[in-house]
Amino acid sequence: MTSKPRTAIIGGGIAGVTAAWQLAQIDPTQDVTLFEASPRLGGIVETVRREGFVVECGPDGWITEKPWARELAEELGLGNELISSLDATRITYILRNGRLIPIPDGMRMMVPTDLEALTRSELFSPAAIAAYASEPGRAEELRAATPDRDESVASFVLRHFGEEVLHTVAAPLLSGVFGGDVTRLSVRAVMPAFVQMEREHGSLILALQSKPKTASPQPIFTSLASGSGSLIERMVAAIPPEWIRLNTTVSDLVTAGQAWTVELAGKPPSYQDFDRVIVATPGHISRQLLGGIVDTALLPFEATSAVIIALAFTQPFDLPPGFGFLVPDGETNNLLAGTFIDQKFPNRVPQGTHLLRAFFGGERAPAIAIMPDDEIAAQAFEELQKILGPLPEPSFTIVRRWPHSLPQYAVGHLDRLAELDRQVAQHPGLHLLGNAYRGVGLPDLIREARTLAREIAQPK
Repeated sequence: MTSKPRTAIIGGGIAGVTAAWQLAQIDPTQDVTLFEASPRLGGIVETVRREGFVVECGPDGWITEKPWARELAEELGLGNELISSLDATRITYILRNGRLIPIPDGMRMMVPTDLEALTRSELFSPAAIAAYASEPGRAEELRAATPDRDESVASFVLRHFGEEVLHTVAAPLLSGVFGGDVTRLSVRAVMPAFVQMEREHGSLILALQSKPKTASPQPIFTSLASGSGSLIERMVAAIPPEWIRLNTTVSDLVTAGQAWTVELAGKPPSYQDFDRVIVATPGHISRQLLGGIVDTALLPFEATSAVIIALAFTQPFDLPPGFGFLVPDGETNNLLAGTFIDQKFPNRVPQGTHLLRAFFGGERAPAIAIMPDDEIAAQAFEELQKILGPLPEPSFTIVRRWPHSLPQYAVGHLDRLAELDRQVAQHPGLHLLGNAYRGVGLPDLIREARTLAREIAQPK
């Protein structure tokens, strides 16, 4: 009898944990080791439950239309915990000249479906409203101008709607997801649906208006009543304990033929041999491990950091209705965004209380991240008061720093990814997972991890 192949999973974020869980579901007798440098699994997916508050330290949910996180939750026995965002009262604000102005109804990203709603909004100047109004009439021109190659998000939005729309809406919305520079982000990688709309319709407005309206549209976001961290907790409980190695840093990866040697940091370092390796680390760590194996210039070269501050309030005060706000560049406030958690999802807080989350990201994050927790929380509190007015002292605050957590899919990302896939395929047993490749949201990472685990555990 031949022994089962030895599998190393390097990185215990949502992708690595999902891959390990899926392998365990297929065959718990496999020889698998999951290496995680920190003392806990889950990466940026973490939920703190305190004093009746459900506090998300990373993603607070996922986009509903991508089904893979919901499917996983149901398989984990969490189906009865699935909750939907409170879309009936959904409003997202843009901070403009120090004021919170609602994004008009009917917007999908920066594209309106109701041009009449724009005229009732204070968000856009008459010139921007005129640019929106003219876009449908330029449909054929825009379709003919569709470039053959990738371009930046900025170039794409400017072609359709102009500078004001880019600065006021498109850039803040994408910064909330990628924390990046729209003049460098690849439109084909981060907005593929809109690229397809342009190819088919020319006008993005006409493309959205042509979509059939559903009587009961699905909620935009989904989460779990006990928090997204429950996904990690349930999966970890089902992974054989002997597979898991916490506080264990992989410092190098070496290949010899079809065998792989993992070097573990220590004095002296130690070594373990494997038949296959899944590298599920953040992009900057993957670049270090893969040097000399593939061309690491093909991985996203930049990744921005995020600092998230949750503030729990037990004393009453008035919040604007809605989900929260985004802050364009140029505003005096240093925040990137703020979320009114108790108004976005139900049952996140005790009755009569509030839970806010403040985000520092992009170029604003590194200088904030080096400050002590209490100073970060104090600055977040001060910045929120500039926007929302006087606030009571929070009952407690939670600060999380997520360095290099948002990879920048720069122009040409998909072409580089195709070449990276080709080079990885030349090294049998090597596999890559994580948000540096095919999506940053929980559903995308879960889908990729489960697909890979099934492929290597049940090869054709």
